[in-house]
Amino acid sequence: MGVTTINIRLNDEDKKIFNEICNELGLNMSTAFNMFVKSMIRTGGLPFEVKINNFNAETIKALEETNDILTGKISRPVYKTTKELFEALDKED
Repeated sequence: MGVTTINIRLNDEDKKIFNEICNELGLNMSTAFNMFVKSMIRTGGLPFEVKINNFNAETIKALEETNDILTGKISRPVYKTTKELFEALDKED
C-alpha cells in the first residue's frame, strides 16, 4: 500500500496548539490526521457531531424546562382564564 502526501492549511496559532496537544498525547500531527482519516472511513462520516447551536444558556434552560413540563416531570398550574393567569402573576411579584 502506497503512501501519499497531502497539504493542510491551518492558521499558525491553531497549528501550534494542535501540535502541543499531539505531543502531550505522545503523537505527531501526521499520526493524529491518520487517526482522523481512519475514523472517518470506519464511521462513513465525520467522527464527531457537526451542528450549529444558536441557543444561549438561558434559551437552552427554557427549552429543557418546556420539555420537562410536556413530559410531566414538572407540573405547572393550569389557568382557565387570562384573568386567573394575571392574578397569579401579580401574586409572584
